[in-house]
Amino acid sequence: MVHKRESLKAEKRTITGKKVRQLRKEGLVPASIYGKGMTSLSVQLPAKETEKVFAASGESALVDLMLDGETWPILFKNPQYDPLEGNLLHIDLHKVNLKEKITAEVPIVITGESEAVKAGNVLMEINMVVEVEALPTDLPENFVVDISSLKNIDDAVTVADLAVEKDKVEIKNAPEQIIVKIAEPKEEVIEEVATPAPSEVPATEQKAPEEGEAAGGETAAKEEKKKE
Repeated sequence: MVHKRESLKAEKRTITGKKVRQLRKEGLVPASIYGKGMTSLSVQLPAKETEKVFAASGESALVDLMLDGETWPILFKNPQYDPLEGNLLHIDLHKVNLKEKITAEVPIVITGESEAVKAGNVLMEINMVVEVEALPTDLPENFVVDISSLKNIDDAVTVADLAVEKDKVEIKNAPEQIIVKIAEPKEEVIEEVATPAPSEVPATEQKAPEEGEAAGGETAAKEEKKKE
């Protein structure tokens, strides 16, 4: 499936370093444009619109970037997020040549229901991204994997099972690489720590010190009596 191309407007950025914090307060995201045969450019993007377009496009769908009256085909790369608030802090924009093949990571999307999973088994998601090579305009948005054919333990979908236009898209992963697989559920083993009964407490762990103190007290009393 080839994604409908989104568009996004950018402005050149003069603020760099720690001062970009002010841009974020103004609802802007700092970004960098790079590509073959060009000098990297610092730009700023509208934060809400950028997050919306990135959510729709991911890192494998072309986006039309409008800058200074020109439109450039770009791919989003290396998004950085605030670990606490989760908002986008910075993102790279890879300007591509539509006539040259590129490599990109394409996500796997799961669809359908598996009888094996319904029966209580587990669907193991082993490789949910594959690397492909294609012209930018031929990059698939994702690969859809239907798990309804997985009915027994050890049933699996491999890279070789992915539907792909081989004359346009080349998958770089090994054909035998597993995407998803059915496995038996692991039983959770709860280890119980046995607590010894009072009668089972070793003599060394019983109240010997207190008893010793009592015995010592009687001995001391007898010695005191002798002195008298």
